[in-house]
Amino acid sequence: MKTVAINGYGTIGKRVADAVAAQDDMKVIGVSKTRPNYEARTAVEEKGYPLYIGIPEREQLFKDAGIEIAGTVEDMIQEADVVVDCTPGSIGPQNLEMYKKAGVKAIYQGGEDHDLTGLSFNAISNYDDSYGADYTRVVSCNTTGLTRTLSTIDPIADIKKVRAVMVRRGSDPSEIKKGPINAIVPNPPKVPSHHGPDVKTVMKGIDVTTMALLVPTTLMHQHNIMVEINNDVETEEIIEALEKRSRVIVVSAEEGLGSTAELMEYAKELGRNRNDLYEIPVWKESINVVGNELFYMQAVHQESDVIPENIDAIRALLEMESDNEKSIAKTNKAMGIF
Repeated sequence: MKTVAINGYGTIGKRVADAVAAQDDMKVIGVSKTRPNYEARTAVEEKGYPLYIGIPEREQLFKDAGIEIAGTVEDMIQEADVVVDCTPGSIGPQNLEMYKKAGVKAIYQGGEDHDLTGLSFNAISNYDDSYGADYTRVVSCNTTGLTRTLSTIDPIADIKKVRAVMVRRGSDPSEIKKGPINAIVPNPPKVPSHHGPDVKTVMKGIDVTTMALLVPTTLMHQHNIMVEINNDVETEEIIEALEKRSRVIVVSAEEGLGSTAELMEYAKELGRNRNDLYEIPVWKESINVVGNELFYMQAVHQESDVIPENIDAIRALLEMESDNEKSIAKTNKAMGIF
């Protein structure tokens, strides 16, 4: 039973904590917050997680709020086999020095640069790269989505080139200070966006270029993907490969799943924790091979698709399982993932 500390109990951190708690080979020894908000209270009173504070000078604020704390982040990581760092991107470099000093392994999120750790992680495409490493970085939600489907398609289609347009949500549902409210915003207004280079950190040598824009929604991202392929394959072969790949689901607009809103409703029908959709939905109707080109559309639930990747990254760093597919299957079973 490996011990896991979650530094940062926000959108990603609280989901990682629950995912760790669902496994039978690891446990949560603590989570951290910098403010005594409802998430901090819920972590202690509803989830039963020991709560540590990221800014020691704010201890009195937690006491005034009646929220019990177990110590500081420095105290927490002393007891951990690995830390899953879910803090804001700007905090990563200084946290790395703290982890090195404590001699603890750490997993970062896609908000950090690849150069921080020199390793990036996706369970399907490059699990072995992080096996036994001290530090790695789970790539972003969009990169995870692209990598899962492209890694599935490549063995049968032999990808020559990828071009993708990322239609990104303006903010997460709880982020009331972000937008846009009434605009479509190129984000960034240059090509390529950062997503293509990020894919290359986990799929070596792939030729991929991306562009991205923000739209007024909070539910999901959506990708429009064009792939030039070398092999002569049929549309049905692509569909079959995607249907067989765990953490990818082929959905049909004809069955009422024609939008991101309906996909989120589907997650509710599945009874998922926080209505999360860990899998990458690919619209069956969009999958089409024309000559040497493959086209398809997919969606990404930005709050949850990276969560199972974090669990597999824990097993890789701590050398708990050398076979990526066995780790994936174990994680999936514990979390109820297709």
